[in-house]
Amino acid sequence: MYLILFDIDGTLVLTGRAGMRAMNRAVADLVRSDNPMDGVQFAGRTDWSILDDILRKHGHAMDQLLLERLRDRYVEFLAEEMQVRGTGIKDVMPGIRPLLDALSERDDVWLALLTGNFIEGARIKLEYFDLWKYFPCGAFGGDAHSRNDLVPIARQRARECGVPDVTPENILVVGDTPNDVECALVAGATPIAVATGGYSVDELRGAGADIVFEDLSDTNAFVRLLE
Repeated sequence: MYLILFDIDGTLVLTGRAGMRAMNRAVADLVRSDNPMDGVQFAGRTDWSILDDILRKHGHAMDQLLLERLRDRYVEFLAEEMQVRGTGIKDVMPGIRPLLDALSERDDVWLALLTGNFIEGARIKLEYFDLWKYFPCGAFGGDAHSRNDLVPIARQRARECGVPDVTPENILVVGDTPNDVECALVAGATPIAVATGGYSVDELRGAGADIVFEDLSDTNAFVRLLE
């Protein structure tokens, strides 16, 4: 049995920067800046940690009530921004639909999410592209501040969904950033890196990924990893 955990942004889809626009709007009444995310790293991080960094940079402290308020505002704005063409690529990444179809047909594979997105944001993004249906559970950006804590959460959620317990080496974490690679390695899982986000094949290998794809258009090459 394999538990395959997919990242969203840069791995499954790109959203034309809808998430960044929504986050900027969410903090606008607290942070008086045209672009409050300037200087804040966001690729491969949880929404919780990104919001925390934005607020700290502008002299605000995060607490649970504020986090919930910002999450709700962000989700509201994200639903609007996903309907806008945006800038850059707004599409499903190469090979994702056939790969998810092929993996879903196997009785030795369980698909789930491991993403920095809040669960509500993950659903908005993936439902827009009709991909939410593939993922019955997962670990999300509201579950932990650090992405490195998400693999054990995803494993537990899978058990709660009826998946037999999967040993760490049979947990595959598919993502496009060094943070995806790191969170897999910390948990003893196997990182599968894909260079469809902002990092090159060499950068992802340098982060510790032994298996790196240019993209996921070769379904058979990915499926061979399960042999």
